[in-house]
Amino acid sequence: MILSKISTKYQVIVLVIGWLHFAAKADDHSDEHAPPLLTLSAEQQQLAGIQVAPANSGFSPQLVANAVLQVDRERTFTLTPQLDVIVKQRHVVPGQQVVIGQPLLTLSGVEVAKAQADFINAASNWQRISAMSATAISDSERQQALVAKEQCRAVLQALQMTTAQIAALKADPTLIGSYQLLAPINGRVQQDNTRLGELQEAGSVLLQLTDESSLWVVAEMTPQQSAQLTQANELLVSVGATMARASIIGRAHELSSSTRTERLIAQLDNRQTYWHAGQFAEVFLPQPEQPGVLLPDAALSRSEDGDWQVFVETAAGFRAQEVQVQQQQRGMNLVTGIAPGTPVVIAGAFFLASELAKSGFDVHNH
Repeated sequence: MILSKISTKYQVIVLVIGWLHFAAKADDHSDEHAPPLLTLSAEQQQLAGIQVAPANSGFSPQLVANAVLQVDRERTFTLTPQLDVIVKQRHVVPGQQVVIGQPLLTLSGVEVAKAQADFINAASNWQRISAMSATAISDSERQQALVAKEQCRAVLQALQMTTAQIAALKADPTLIGSYQLLAPINGRVQQDNTRLGELQEAGSVLLQLTDESSLWVVAEMTPQQSAQLTQANELLVSVGATMARASIIGRAHELSSSTRTERLIAQLDNRQTYWHAGQFAEVFLPQPEQPGVLLPDAALSRSEDGDWQVFVETAAGFRAQEVQVQQQQRGMNLVTGIAPGTPVVIAGAFFLASELAKSGFDVHNH
């Protein structure tokens, strides 16, 4: 069985490499020794595991700290009704993506019914009193009726009923007894502590929704590392071979008594990386005065003459470019010979290098 799987994987690799072909420039005879371009379709790139990312400058592999990804608290909503409720019906499952206004749970209970009835009565009383003339009722009685209605409304809002639901309840008293808990944000169901028919006491967390398009990166730094961030406002976050920039939003300015490290928080745009809260990561601290770009080991390969090379994505295909490695540490490399922002293959370079070697092309012959 294992040999069969290895054979199948090898066949896919051979098939992908077989799809590669060269597209040499042919504008004039002076370009006959120009570097060849390796071209692949989107499907072929996916099968070969090729990933492309812009080269990041200003970061050193020697300045690195451990980190963990957490939910963005500014984009996380905890659903905690402030009265005892019973879960009558479930409409979502853990991990499900939901949109604003989507039903999550149907809740009921004695306290729910009482709060709803109190609001309907208070709203009706206020409607009657507000229609009376100033001579028929005192200002204090009018004020008390208004306060009573708003107080009952606040109780329903503490149940996390929406404005539209409260208005519908006032118009149709037959709705008393239950209501649907609706999603207040677009997000994913991260926590689900409910069971059908179970009594949830006031203040219990029923669900937590998180918008994962943004995450917090929480890093632990030594005082020496922290000193590098005096003027910095960005970090480079790495999970595996994938890297992304994160904006620094907070620092503890206090050392942990156990680890003697300082906590730093950065905000990460997660719409492209699709990372998850709880993943471990590494952050690279900026060092702008140091030239070069930061690339993972998987982006580098050796040319036929033993020099380091990377593959740059162009409109016509992938082109090999010789580079110089200045520093290496923890799977990352400080590289010169390539401009910051250049789209570089950070995964799958091995396949491109293999096909380039088969062609017998030397990057010096151009």
